[in-house]
Formats: sequence, C-alpha cells, structure tokens
Amino acid sequence: MEELSLEDKELIALAKEAIEKNYDGKEFLQTVGAALRCQDGKVFVGVNVYSLHGTCAEQVALGCAITAGERKFETIVAVEGKTGKILSPCGNCRQVLSDYMPEAYVIVSQDGKIGKIKAKELLPLAYHVSC
Repeated sequence: MEELSLEDKELIALAKEAIEKNYDGKEFLQTVGAALRCQDGKVFVGVNVYSLHGTCAEQVALGCAITAGERKFETIVAVEGKTGKILSPCGNCRQVLSDYMPEAYVIVSQDGKIGKIKAKELLPLAYHVSC
C-alpha cells in the first residue's frame, strides 16, 4: 500500500463533506460518500442511492465524472457517514473500478493504516469483457 499525498487527504475531506451534507440513515439511507479525482485535477463526489438494487457512492461519483466527459482517473475514496471511516469498495465496485480505472488508486484502510492501492489490485483474476 502506498502512502497518501496531501491531495489524497483533501479528497478524503471532500468525500466526508459529501456525506455529511446528505447523510440520511432513516428515510433514503444515504450512508456513504465518495470523491473521485481525475487526472486533470477535477473532483466529482457522490453518495450511495439505496434501493433494492442500489448504487454505491463510488459508482455515483464515477458516473458523474463520465457524464462530464472525464475518462482519465487518478484516485477515489469512500467514507461511511456516521463515523467518517474509510471504506473498502464492495465486490461490485471493485469490478467497476477495475473496468473503468484499473491504473487509478483507491484509498483504503487496512490493519488500522490508511493508504492507496491500484484498482486492478483489489480484484485479482477479474472478469474482463473482450470485444
């Protein structure tokens, strides 16, 4: 795991800000915030959208960036709303991040340490569509 830069720490703060503004643990269950930094320095945030087939905050942030025309991503992070803890991506997010941004970093917490790892390393032997 690599160490965090100042920009990574700022990204964590933006993810926390996104969920602090939108935390709703009762009605719509927005409980996770994410922030994604693109290679050009632009940052996109998202919160999870809970439903039967909900969407994780990481995917919302990624979708916002793609909608804005971004295709080159640098780092993403997700935080839990009540505690502000860094969350490791779920299995579905690992697949999406591996597909869309394999060389980008994901900020994770492991054994009490916060660092970053490339998205492709979070899902060894990932399924990839070949066209």
